[in-house]
Amino acid sequence: MGAVLFIILVGVPIIEITLFIKVGALIGLWPTIGVVILTALAGTMLLRLQGLATLRKARASLEQNRFPLDAVFDGLCLAVAGALLLTPGFFTDGVGLLLFLPRLRNFLRHRIARILAERGHVEVRTAGPQGAPGPIIDGEFEDITPEDTTPDDIRPPKPPRHNEDYRPKRLFRLPFHDSHGASYVFSTYC
Repeated sequence: MGAVLFIILVGVPIIEITLFIKVGALIGLWPTIGVVILTALAGTMLLRLQGLATLRKARASLEQNRFPLDAVFDGLCLAVAGALLLTPGFFTDGVGLLLFLPRLRNFLRHRIARILAERGHVEVRTAGPQGAPGPIIDGEFEDITPEDTTPDDIRPPKPPRHNEDYRPKRLFRLPFHDSHGASYVFSTYC
């Protein structure tokens, strides 16, 4: 993890500097600065539009008593995209714009879910009043997808149509025990 962080912290600025020099030599200083400002403005507008749509999706899920897992992940991706677009640079702008693509977010969501499913361990930490450490909820999940499920059955589901109930293909049961001895079971589709 430390090596990846080091590569990101050193590699990204080197890429950005190289791109600034190349683009500046190609189109000039002021047009280069103008493009950087325009991408920040475009990113702000995209963030506003897609962020509001994501918020509406989350509200609709909550009104149907479903946890808005997809909307939460999309919101996280959009927040990262917005931060990348506000950071001056062509490489970060490109990555930020890619995170606005719903297909890429769906791919990332399913890829991360698969990685988490392979690890088989979930840990949730909460904070108590005034930032004091709260209870630690530690648990392992159990994949309760039917045995006769084929790889075609677990492909990323198509987006739901208007007023259509959306249920992904894999069902997980997450039993939790907090530090006070209370037990919880959280079942979710992924």
